Amino acid sequence: MIHQLRIYEIFERNKGAFHARFRDHAMRIMARHGFQIVAMWETASAGRTEFAYILAWPDNETRTAHWTTFLADPEWIEIKRVTSIEYGNLVGIVEDRIMTLTDYSPTGAISA
Repeated sequence: MIHQLRIYEIFERNKGAFHARFRDHAMRIMARHGFQIVAMWETASAGRTEFAYILAWPDNETRTAHWTTFLADPEWIEIKRVTSIEYGNLVGIVEDRIMTLTDYSPTGAISA
């Protein structure tokens, strides 16, 4: 089991639109493509607002395959196009980290 940490820079001017798009569309389409979202947060770091979430994957190959199909999903492509026209860019810098539990990590905090 691996976990993926995704951190998106989001903007105060349209963060409501970002959250609506993620909540109402991205999560549903991700689920259709086999994504398992563990938890999500809004946070602030270095003077910027961020949206962070953790995904659980059985392995790296599955992660890569599911991201490929999600990013090519016609519904997701259209939702991104429409929301970008209406609200501008909803995401700035994206950070992506693969996390593997250490053998001494308490695993109760992160369930898969």
